[in-house]
Amino acid sequence: MDTAELVAIDVHTHVLASVDGGGMGGREAESAGLDHTFGPQERLTVPQLAAYYRERRMACVAFTVDKVDAPSEVSNEEIAELAREETDVLIPFASVDPARGAEGVEMARRLISEHGVRGFKFHPSIQEFFPNDPDCFSLYEVIAEHRLPALFHTGHTAIGAGQPGGGGIHLKYSNPMYVDDVAVAFPDMPIILAHPSFPWQDEALSVCLHKPQVYIDLSGWSPKYFPPNLVQYANTLLREKVLFGSDFPALTPDRWLRDFEALSIKPEVRPLILKQNAVRLLGL
Repeated sequence: MDTAELVAIDVHTHVLASVDGGGMGGREAESAGLDHTFGPQERLTVPQLAAYYRERRMACVAFTVDKVDAPSEVSNEEIAELAREETDVLIPFASVDPARGAEGVEMARRLISEHGVRGFKFHPSIQEFFPNDPDCFSLYEVIAEHRLPALFHTGHTAIGAGQPGGGGIHLKYSNPMYVDDVAVAFPDMPIILAHPSFPWQDEALSVCLHKPQVYIDLSGWSPKYFPPNLVQYANTLLREKVLFGSDFPALTPDRWLRDFEALSIKPEVRPLILKQNAVRLLGL
């Protein structure tokens, strides 16, 4: 990957389609919620995602979300193996549902050693766990041992939005203060708090400011909806800890970057957010 040639690095994209086809695996409420919030989703395979970002001279972190009782259409292994052919633009992360227990710990070890994944994605509201549950710590230990980043969904989610009972999704699991306990217990594991963390934005800013290894990605929200306190800290004390992320296909990088242009971000901070902070964090 020639980072000098990239205009941006998107640290938050979802692979929703397998090259082998398939269905939603019982996760239709998730898809319906995304469609309700953002409109119909573009379901790209790994090669299609690579082509999409290559055309834009961007790289991206790509992953699925694992759920033990409702498998995703596309597997961690498929993403990692296909990404081997797209290393100029794709950075494969994996997802392991903590509910898998010991099986999940071994799964994480295998994904690192055999498939070369570069980080892990957790979605507490989908996977239904509190990030600071000690039962998760053996899984984090594997990630921390390899000093790989762990990316946690935080705040509101479009998953299940507008569906009866929110599609069974509980927002409470995604308060970033639970991730603060993880940061204390695993100081060598880089952590990314995904999204502006509405309604807990102040909590996310505090955790990021307090814990050296914690970052914030700006995915899942158009920049025109960013709260003023997030913009203030991105411009100042957290300028080296804030990352560009789109949440593709929920938001396209084109839409996100267009709205970002209108945001009151200092000229010297823009390249940090769009690329340089991710280059340093991901060791590119």
